[in-house]
Amino acid sequence: MEIKRCPWAKKDIDIEYHDNEWGKAVHDDNKLFEMIILEGMQAGLSWNTILNKREDMRLAFDNFNPEIIAKYDIAKKEQLLLNPNIIRNKAKINALVTNAQAFLRIQEDYGSFDSYIWRFVDDQPIINSWTEISQVPISTEISDAISKDLYARGFKFVGSIICYSFMQAIGMVNDHMVWCEQYKMNLG
Repeated sequence: MEIKRCPWAKKDIDIEYHDNEWGKAVHDDNKLFEMIILEGMQAGLSWNTILNKREDMRLAFDNFNPEIIAKYDIAKKEQLLLNPNIIRNKAKINALVTNAQAFLRIQEDYGSFDSYIWRFVDDQPIINSWTEISQVPISTEISDAISKDLYARGFKFVGSIICYSFMQAIGMVNDHMVWCEQYKMNLG
């Protein structure tokens, strides 16, 4: 019997991500940092490109540890730009460091990034009921608010579309199709 999945999960790497991560609630700050960085790295690229380079980025970016990344200097950034296994975009590499610093400030202000980000949805996932991929929005008023707030706090590459993708990835919103087998598993 064929497993029913959202239509975008076609390749093995997409299926693995769809079935095991996408839309599942994340409350671990290190994982939240990884996902917001990956979403920003994806700007202008396919998510498949990001998934294919994810392990190499984990290695290059010190396992997405914001405390280490926040201290990257010019030499480290130049070294990263020479690494063919990661996204080698100067603006995105600079944003990596800036975002790590801003992330740490939010942790200081709120006790955790988790407390900060989940307050935008009152600590409960938004459950949608889409039947077709065309119904899924690319941004919402909430992603607009998150984007505006993150920019005000010094983040880069956190436009509303990126923030909505981040919300989907970390389970702040369940955008699995109602007929997808993961939909009921992600009802909170």
